[in-house]
Amino acid sequence: MFTKNKDGASAQSYVPPADASKSAASRTGARSTGVASIICNDMEIKGSINSEGALHIDGVVDGDVTAGDITIGATGKVIGEVKGEAVKVKGEVLGSIRGRRVELETGARVEGDILHASLSIQPNAIFEGQVKHAEDPLKTSAPKAARPASGDAASSAAKPAATDNKSASTSASSAHGSALS
Repeated sequence: MFTKNKDGASAQSYVPPADASKSAASRTGARSTGVASIICNDMEIKGSINSEGALHIDGVVDGDVTAGDITIGATGKVIGEVKGEAVKVKGEVLGSIRGRRVELETGARVEGDILHASLSIQPNAIFEGQVKHAEDPLKTSAPKAARPASGDAASSAAKPAATDNKSASTSASSAHGSALS
């Protein structure tokens, strides 16, 4: 009833060449130039997030976050480990950070250790933890104790830091200098 033309040429479907499917797969990889996935400020996620692309967090994530490029916005908060090629913190992280390029921007608050290849801390960013440089922080395991267990704070404060780790506690109003690698 609705057959208009039975010509085989018009009924053929397009099959992309093998190389085209490979290039499409590579476009969706870790260095994708697409839009970042966004966790909005009214969202709360409990559990781990794993992504190869970019991730922007304005809400709360209670769990570990692994992505290519991670931005934790001014209203964002992560309770867990943050691991990425580039990690930019404007909000709050309660846990360790591992990244090749780590930036703590003005207003950021990090309570945990940072393992990095490159680190910058802007004025009025608050950081409490240890800093350690690594050529490839994504392959190196995270520092052992990001935060002392409850009740151990006084005893761990009395112990000197290990010689290969650099302790740092910075803020713009702090009289203490920061130890950066």
